[in-house]
Amino acid sequence: MIANPMLGVFLHWLGGLASASFYLGYRGVKGWAWETYWLAGGVFSWIVAPWLMALTMTNDLFAVLREAPGSSLFWVFAFGVLWGLGGLTFGLTMRYLGLSLGMAVALGYTAAFGTLLPPIFRGEFSKQVLGTHSGMVILFGVLICITGIAFAGAAGISKERELSEEQKRASIGEFNLKRGLLVATFCGIMSACFAYGLAAGDPIKQITLRHGTPVLWQGLPVLVVVLVGGFTTNFIWCLILNVQNRTGYQYFSSKLRGEIPARTAEPILESAIDAPGEEMAVALAPPRSQPDRAPMLANYCFCAIAGTTWYMQFFFYTMGETQMGAFKFSSWTLHMASIIIFSTLWGIALKEWKGVGTRTKWLVALSLFVLVASTVIVGYGNYLGRR
Repeated sequence: MIANPMLGVFLHWLGGLASASFYLGYRGVKGWAWETYWLAGGVFSWIVAPWLMALTMTNDLFAVLREAPGSSLFWVFAFGVLWGLGGLTFGLTMRYLGLSLGMAVALGYTAAFGTLLPPIFRGEFSKQVLGTHSGMVILFGVLICITGIAFAGAAGISKERELSEEQKRASIGEFNLKRGLLVATFCGIMSACFAYGLAAGDPIKQITLRHGTPVLWQGLPVLVVVLVGGFTTNFIWCLILNVQNRTGYQYFSSKLRGEIPARTAEPILESAIDAPGEEMAVALAPPRSQPDRAPMLANYCFCAIAGTTWYMQFFFYTMGETQMGAFKFSSWTLHMASIIIFSTLWGIALKEWKGVGTRTKWLVALSLFVLVASTVIVGYGNYLGRR
């Protein structure tokens, strides 16, 4: 199969759109605590959708997994677990640096480490990236992407400066730059472990290709394993919160007992990948009253929609990766840029930036322009490498 980098860029845009949009499904959930709807949706994100798509689109899934080297299965799973652990510190990043600066720093680290470390570990960075014209163009695109993330963070900071002093203290009550940067570094590296898990699954991709799976779907068996790792971390933490907040009954009973814990007060488990979509959805959410009963069927349906939409970001990611040729590591940059692009566009469409000052509007526009340019540059670098 001949690589088609421009098609790959488009597929990564679709993945970014799914990532930026998935949290909207959760806005329809009523009466459930965060840990309940996150785990209910996560069953679809990390178990149902990956297995269903892999069983449908690939050949001999169970035989492929049986033939896969134990070391590959271990590292793919382990990186999935570590990606989940990154979410444990994402909330601390927001607490110490504020939403906009914290998100920009964490996303910047995630984009840089998730893109550059896989080729470094493979021993390809010096020869394949630094030693080729196409590799240098891609590296330039990665730097442009990180610059775009910085502009997006600057836009958020500019918006925060327009808040009243009381609002500022409420949003960043524990600001600590040194501690926040340390936590953000850990969070960014752990969140980038998803990219490491996909890279560690290369032997599994080769096996599924030998079983006759089309090239476009070769990454789906790897997603099954890495997402089981992510499910493990999220499952354990959500159950801990269910016990701590006494919300475990919500999975089975519509009758609500007591107040739902405040969203901002919870120790949330999310990675830098999930955050932009949630930021947009939470910022635009209307006030929600406390119902007496939870609409169980509707809640599970909304969780299924949100969870499946979340999975689709990596469904398109693995497809896009197959089109990037020798420089498939650049897929992570395209994915991160696309998430921020579409999260920002959603925010503009739904008037999240309405009423902000001229400087903030220019920073938003500049971040969009730079991020879109980075995807084009990375795509062009991959095109050069194909020639």
